[in-house]
Parts: sequence; C-alpha cells; structure tokens
Amino acid sequence: MSRQANRGTESKKMSSELFTLTYGALVTQLCRDYENDEDVNKQLDKMGYNIGVRLIEDFLARSNVGRCHDFRETADVIAKVAFKMYLGITPSITNWSPAGDEFSLILENNPLVDFVELPDNHSSLIYSNLLCGVLRGALEMIRKLRYTANA
Repeated sequence: MSRQANRGTESKKMSSELFTLTYGALVTQLCRDYENDEDVNKQLDKMGYNIGVRLIEDFLARSNVGRCHDFRETADVIAKVAFKMYLGITPSITNWSPAGDEFSLILENNPLVDFVELPDNHSSLIYSNLLCGVLRGALEMIRKLRYTANA
C-alpha cells in the first residue's frame, strides 16, 4: 500500500518538474515567435487564462473544497490548496487593499524559474505571466458558476 501512495506523490512531483522544464522551452519559443516582450506577455496570459478555465473543474473535483464565504477565504484556498496541489508550493498572502478586494500572492520559491536564465534583452518579459492568466481564468469560471447556480 505504501508503494502506491509513494507513486502518487512521485507522479505529482514528476508532473510539476516536467511542467517546469517544458515551460522554459515554451517561453523561449514565444520569444522567438513574437517581436517584443509585451506580445509574449499577452500570449502567456492568454494561454494561462485558457488553462485556468479548464483547470478549475479538475481543482473542484479533486480538492473537495466547499464554497468560500468571503474573499479572504478564497485567497487562502488559492494559496494553500491550489498552488500546493498543482505546483507543490504555498505562496504567502500579503498586501491586502484597504477595501479587502485585492491582495498579492508572494512566491518565495517559484518553480517556473528553477531551470531558467533570461537574457538581458528581455527585461520587460513577465516570465510567470502564465500563472496570472490561470488565476484569472479559474476565478472567472467560479464567478460564472456562482451566477449560474443562483439563477
């Protein structure tokens, strides 16, 4: 039984490492395909958004997380459950706005940059912009699900 449990953990770690390795190649190819960093940033956000739209169903099915009652609880679920589940990290939640409707997620160890060295000529590249798109897509789908369920 313990071998099967280890395989699940190893599989998740391998998937995370494979994603990290291939992500660097993806960004490199985008840098070749587009003339400037702003276009690459847009593409990373767009790709992330599309991933987030689809990933939220997997997250809801696998996490057994119930409905969040406020935005702070949503932030906790994103940081402590979603990031842990998919990237194996737990970002810290900081910089809450006075209205409590904005916050920052700080990644102490960003796995996407483990095997990367960016050249100097890409100073305006937002390398991890895919993660922003994933969050935006997933949260937008949650909002749509919520409005559909209440209608």
